[in-house]
Amino acid sequence: MGQGRNILVVEDEPLIAMMLEDFLETLGHRVHASCDNLSDALSEADTDGFDFAILDVNLKGEAVWPVAEKLKARGLPFVLASGGHVEPPPPEFAAVPLLEKPYTIDRITPALEQAAG
Repeated sequence: MGQGRNILVVEDEPLIAMMLEDFLETLGHRVHASCDNLSDALSEADTDGFDFAILDVNLKGEAVWPVAEKLKARGLPFVLASGGHVEPPPPEFAAVPLLEKPYTIDRITPALEQAAG
């Protein structure tokens, strides 16, 4: 993937978000912003300054699909993240790579590369 990316992190569990952010920075990426709820994530999805996103599919009981729709419309790649036990993604996101929790540093780069094409 070459140089690091500016990544929007959407994760509702603070400790998991901090761990993911540490992994991303260790891998040479920069965390543009971190959102823990759907409202903030929707607002941040409209901003500039990031070129990639990692989206937890379940944000405190709300599905992240509206954020995914915005990113797709903007042509920004993203990865879906899940701890399991969730409904399959809508058909338009079925091909989006899935980063399974618990996150491990060795799973991040392959997921990002797959989403980037």
